[in-house]
Amino acid sequence: MSGWAWNVCVLTAVFGLWLSSGTQRERPLVANDCLETLQRLEANIVASPDDETVRRELVQAYLDARNPGMAVRAVEAAPEAVRVRPRVEHLYARALAESGQSGDALRAQRRALAACSKLEGSSDACDSWFIAAATRRADIFEELVRFGIEDAQAYPERSAIAYHSATRQARLAVQ
Repeated sequence: MSGWAWNVCVLTAVFGLWLSSGTQRERPLVANDCLETLQRLEANIVASPDDETVRRELVQAYLDARNPGMAVRAVEAAPEAVRVRPRVEHLYARALAESGQSGDALRAQRRALAACSKLEGSSDACDSWFIAAATRRADIFEELVRFGIEDAQAYPERSAIAYHSATRQARLAVQ
């Protein structure tokens, strides 16, 4: 074998090894410290897909594990009767916002508030804390959309301005 052919073979082998080794390692979808909790909650969902409380716990666990995409999917996979519940819509809005979908998050938050209005006077009525939190979050999402920010994490400076604009308070000066 000539020197030129030998060099080509060696370079090809080195290049093949380099490609197969890769520079990135696989990253788990969720951190190992959250895995046991998520597995338990996912098993509970399989056993009781209509249980709103377990669904909310699963969505919250995905958000805590910094995996909003799985949280969005957990809500979207829920039965319709569970998806339209105010507290589920509220979590869905947060998951959408953390996924970089401010416009969809605003619509989901408005649905949560509308669902609270429909439940007014019933035993399932939303408490005042929930309504205040949902209203404040809707205001923040509305400002993000008004500023043209779909992904708040991609534009932290503009997002901070939108957040400040949504949460500022007017006070009357007493004379």
